[in-house]
Amino acid sequence: MAEAYVYILGNKGGMLYVGVTNNLERRLYEHKTKATSGHASKFSIDRLLYFERFNHIVDAIAAEKQIKGWTREKKLALIQEQNPKFKDLSKGWFDL
Repeated sequence: MAEAYVYILGNKGGMLYVGVTNNLERRLYEHKTKATSGHASKFSIDRLLYFERFNHIVDAIAAEKQIKGWTREKKLALIQEQNPKFKDLSKGWFDL
């Protein structure tokens, strides 16, 4: 079984980004170092606010699609359940 993750990132301005990956640590490193171009990199969306682990990538992709369809308020409520202070859950993972 290969694990997979759905995650929500934020930036200091309050923008949110929902993504999916099979390697959360590697993907966060890519976001923090802007190793890939795109929306998250352009707007410095690199603070891990929420994540959920799944046993199968198809389940993580389904969750990502569902969350992307939610209102901003519903996404914020999901984050608040796990991370009420909206801290960067990946703080201290990397020596950047």
